[in-house]
Amino acid sequence: MQARFLAAVPAALFAALCSTAALAQVDVSNAWARGTVPAQTATGVFMTLHAHTPAKLVGVSTPAAATAEVHEMKMDGNVMRMRALGALDLPAMQDVELKPGGYHVMLMGLKAPLKKGDKVALTLKFEQGGKMVEQKVDAEVRDLGAAAPAAVAHGDHKH
Repeated sequence: MQARFLAAVPAALFAALCSTAALAQVDVSNAWARGTVPAQTATGVFMTLHAHTPAKLVGVSTPAAATAEVHEMKMDGNVMRMRALGALDLPAMQDVELKPGGYHVMLMGLKAPLKKGDKVALTLKFEQGGKMVEQKVDAEVRDLGAAAPAAVAHGDHKH
């Protein structure tokens, strides 16, 4: 009896861990922040998110800034507008890029300038499977002039 119980415990534990892991699966890659100059109080953070099951990015926090929000830049007629989003949908098994000129994390009220090579600690908050999940990410600071590759940053736009 005791041997059967002990044999069942690892299987039950494995099943519980797998179901929790499947629920909390959002892969984060290529996280980076744009560097700043000394008096600058805001900057953007960019990354690629890949959810294994449908999810939403519902919030961001960081000790590096007073405020961190998910934003969208979008053309409205001939004017580029930026606005905060309440949530960013992450469809299952699709990459969602946070990049210059599109979706991004906006850091406002920076507590110190961000220099190339620094790391910015972020906590991403996801809603997935009816639960709130937090994930820690370190974004590497790149040069002030850093941008996405030209094909990605400009799309079909011609100069």
